[in-house]
Amino acid sequence: MKNREPDFFQNLQDEFSDGRAWLDRSIVLGYAVVAGLFVVAFTYLSETAFEWFKHLHEIAPWAVLIWTPCLTALIVWCTRRFFPGAAGSGIPQVMAAIDPRVDKKARRHLVSLRLTLAKMVLGAASMLAGLSAGREGPSVQVAAGVMHDARRWLRPGSAMNDHALLVAGGAAGIAAAFNAPLAGVVFAIEELSKKMESRNNGLIIAAIVLAGLVGISFYGNLTYFGSIEVPRLSWGVFLPGLVVVILCGVLGGLFSRLLAASIEGLPDRFSAYRRRFPVRFAALCGLAVAVIGLVSGGATFGAGAEEVRNMLAGESDVSRLYVLLKLVATWLTTWSGVPGGIFAPSLSIGGGVGHDVAQILGGSNTSALAPSLIALGMAGFLAATTQAPLTSFIIVMEMINGRSMVLSLMASAMLASLIARLISRPLYSALSALMINAVSKTGAPPQEGAESAPTTSAGAAASGASGSDGAPQQPTSAGAGDEPPAASSPETPR
Repeated sequence: MKNREPDFFQNLQDEFSDGRAWLDRSIVLGYAVVAGLFVVAFTYLSETAFEWFKHLHEIAPWAVLIWTPCLTALIVWCTRRFFPGAAGSGIPQVMAAIDPRVDKKARRHLVSLRLTLAKMVLGAASMLAGLSAGREGPSVQVAAGVMHDARRWLRPGSAMNDHALLVAGGAAGIAAAFNAPLAGVVFAIEELSKKMESRNNGLIIAAIVLAGLVGISFYGNLTYFGSIEVPRLSWGVFLPGLVVVILCGVLGGLFSRLLAASIEGLPDRFSAYRRRFPVRFAALCGLAVAVIGLVSGGATFGAGAEEVRNMLAGESDVSRLYVLLKLVATWLTTWSGVPGGIFAPSLSIGGGVGHDVAQILGGSNTSALAPSLIALGMAGFLAATTQAPLTSFIIVMEMINGRSMVLSLMASAMLASLIARLISRPLYSALSALMINAVSKTGAPPQEGAESAPTTSAGAAASGASGSDGAPQQPTSAGAGDEPPAASSPETPR
């Protein structure tokens, strides 16, 4: 038979006759709104917590040398002891939960409402400690945990299966966190799903956009970093721009490789100490972050968004060492094992690269050239670190209202990502692979609170970001280390 055009009225009747399908869709969209609200609440908690830290730093700068390491140790202890799946940024956990090799029992230790609430509290606590971490990556796990809970209300055989709900939830987290729905859609395709089933993609995209609109309704239809003025392009911009992209590609690749190697664990003295005494190690990392923050005049504390805004406004007075100090502070924060992401710190590092190149090569056009180079640096370094160039350039474009820079931002992200791929594996894929391998071998849930036997489980793997080497640890007595051995296990971060 020849292909015929669809029968509009018959299709309309069929569509509205399936009341259960419409109920399922309503449930998914309702959960998308709730996921957006959770991300908004997490944003408010994180920003309020960091404001409290800044107040402490202003009235008693040297107090952070005690406050930051003590709170960092407490966060890591709570994470490893009670919520191992909440460690790190959360994106690798969601990627691992989506993998078909992870069964439903193990998936609960990677994404759940319980982990969502823990991620919000512990992630905000990381900001209260002044650590160099962001809330955007954790927002992916926060929203995914909410959306995954919708499965209990859907009919068996519903088109919105666990995979679709997790993709929608993770991408909704990006959309609501960055106030950038388009970035959420691209993130779903590029990082989480790789492909989207035709029967689900409309509802998934609707859920992502709806969650993003929830964020917009609270914060207004404003760009994250405002709008920048782009000077007329000329060959004089080409060399500084190329330098920014190459530097960001190399630095981002090295940074990604450093993070992956640190979390997987190396046969060195520091990694051995981290495996044996993760809480003490976290305290030392917190102390180092506090010292770096004092040396930088407070510039390296927190996610770094305020510094980027100052750079774009031409009001920044950060030193030429800012990029190095921020990179080290972010590495130590991630290595410590606290719940926290690297999206926002990566943007600030890349912005710092663009700012420095503008100061050195800009000459008399520094003030006009700097915003464009800072934007190229943000897109380039984020793409190099995450090796997700499409998501990176769209996030930056939406954050600065930079539609006039679409081609240059795209080129920066693509070239920097290509350079980074010569240096490092994709960070999130490497970290999620550690979790998947641990789950494939055992699949047993973590026995929290046990006094002996080491744990090898999905939840334990998820605690990878909290401090371990990617291999099962040996049992130790409760008094020998910093925490009950049951919480130790193969780990993976972000």
